[in-house]
Amino acid sequence: MTETQLPIRSRTFSWADPTLTAARVGSTSGLEMLQAMRDGDIPPPPILQMVGGTGFEVQEGHITVFMPAAEFHYNPLGTVHGGIIATLLDTAAGCTVHSTLPAGVGYTSLDLMTRFLKPVTVASGTLRCEGAIITRGRRTAAAEARLLDERGTLLAHATSTCLIFDIPTP
Repeated sequence: MTETQLPIRSRTFSWADPTLTAARVGSTSGLEMLQAMRDGDIPPPPILQMVGGTGFEVQEGHITVFMPAAEFHYNPLGTVHGGIIATLLDTAAGCTVHSTLPAGVGYTSLDLMTRFLKPVTVASGTLRCEGAIITRGRRTAAAEARLLDERGTLLAHATSTCLIFDIPTP
């Protein structure tokens, strides 16, 4: 069977203008912003829709992101690509830090140290990526994230350091 004879699948997704959400970063706390996204009051970031995320739970210092493992995440070996897994881990760690920030304060990831423990496939079901604060200071924060399959098996984990900074007012 040649490439042109292979069954082709397609996927379409939509997203809201990310500048509308980004404009709110300085005016609400990180927790309030994430809660508004969770509740559908403001749209989630396009990356969540691009990877097929289905939602998240949030409280101060902790977040859980959900995403069903899907074929379109696969690498040539027939498993979810490590970049998708790293994206989930980075999202959970970063949003955990974001959930602790007051209005007018932002963050950016400085590093992400990732360990892949088990292959992730469609059979893994809905993935749950849990983030939690390790420590938070005035200028940096450390967070961890754990990726679990729907049976609760640990598939990957990561730690991240984030830089905390004041958002300039226009």
